[in-house]
Amino acid sequence: MHWIDLTIFIIYLAVVLGVGFYFLYKNKTTDDYYVGGRQMSSLHIGLSVVATDVGGGFSIGLGGLGFVMGLSGSWLLFTGLVGAWLSAVLLIPKVSDMARIKGLLSFPQFLEEVYDKRVAIIAGVISAIGYLGFTSSQILAGAKLASATFVELSLNQALLIMGVIAVIYTVVGGLKAVIYTDTIQWIVLLSGLILIGIPISYIKLGGFEAIKETVAPEFLKLTNVSWQQILNWMFTIIPIWFIGMTLYQRIYASKDRKTAQRAWFIAGFFEYPIMAFTGVLLGLFARVALDAGLLADYARGEMIDPEMGLPALLRTLLPVGLMGIVLSAYFSAIMSTADSCLMASSGNIITDIFRKHESRNSLRLSQLFTLIVGATALFLAMKMPNVLELMLYSYSFMVSGMIIPVLAALFTKKPNKLASLWSMISGGSVTFGLIVSGLNLPLGLDPIIFGITVSALVYTFVYLINQKVRSSDII
Repeated sequence: MHWIDLTIFIIYLAVVLGVGFYFLYKNKTTDDYYVGGRQMSSLHIGLSVVATDVGGGFSIGLGGLGFVMGLSGSWLLFTGLVGAWLSAVLLIPKVSDMARIKGLLSFPQFLEEVYDKRVAIIAGVISAIGYLGFTSSQILAGAKLASATFVELSLNQALLIMGVIAVIYTVVGGLKAVIYTDTIQWIVLLSGLILIGIPISYIKLGGFEAIKETVAPEFLKLTNVSWQQILNWMFTIIPIWFIGMTLYQRIYASKDRKTAQRAWFIAGFFEYPIMAFTGVLLGLFARVALDAGLLADYARGEMIDPEMGLPALLRTLLPVGLMGIVLSAYFSAIMSTADSCLMASSGNIITDIFRKHESRNSLRLSQLFTLIVGATALFLAMKMPNVLELMLYSYSFMVSGMIIPVLAALFTKKPNKLASLWSMISGGSVTFGLIVSGLNLPLGLDPIIFGITVSALVYTFVYLINQKVRSSDII
């Protein structure tokens, strides 16, 4: 990498760390640290939501999908649009008002208000583990980008650098720093990709005719995807909008219910079509460049890690100076998700598992747990090779354990705490077991579908048994 690009990138990282340290002295309570004082605007919240949800993992992951399947990979984020707008209408009206009255800090605290403490603790454990894995995926995304850009840098060295920067920034800054920098980082990302990455790559590849002649025709269609894949994405991503700790924190951080709803509509629009097609287009361009023999260090037609194709494209085609800007843009996205997921996991631990959020030294404990979770996430990132796979595994584990209790809380008159407890345990366990076993499941369906099905059946069974027992006691 040229020294100009490196200088731009180092300045960006220094600014991000500077923002974190600025807010170190602004945070006085756990309310400041985890929900930003509850006075954030819809624009800041909306851009922070989409930056967190799409972030670097999906940016690199979308590039990988564009590399292997073309434009059809954009359907992944269409499910994000659906999830965002559904939760704006169905979830936020109930959760936002309750959060202000009760002073909620976390997602499991919402479940505690509806059910009881046991349900909240189990939800806290599931959420903390899920977001730990998600944080790992973001650190891995940053490391892949760095190691593909700096050819002298090994993946493990890049992991250490990315992990340390992301963890320190988040530990000291808290949610307010995360949300404000998310806004800037998302603008940097979109500007870098849409105004620099896409047009320069398109021109250097020879325009549409050259692209059309290089890749298979199905890469330029929206039908190059199976119904099973779309169904798997729907079951994995839409429910996360109803159970994501990072999202509840932003509902709580909003000024009021309408502010939160506007933010969710903004986020959905930015997910699809804007980021969906931006990511897969660049991945598609990387495939064209590889097949045309334009990627440095790779032979024509040689298959590479799909998630490394996009970084290799940018390193090869972008001129000096612009490479530094686009690299900073991708790191912006990665930071936006890594910091939020790290905050979510540590928040679950401090508020829902150990319940220390009201102690005298709660702010320092929050920072300590954030540091511990960050170090653990870095270790995990060194053990998992695939960004999108790690992300979707984490999503699957959380969703299959918690979506049924949340839906029961929202849409039933008398949600049952015992049924909720067992549905969480069974759903999460089934999905985790199927993922670990590596079994070939019927019709190519994702483990999450079976986990949610089991969770729903268990909830229904326990609920009916409980109702029958109550009826017998009355008689």
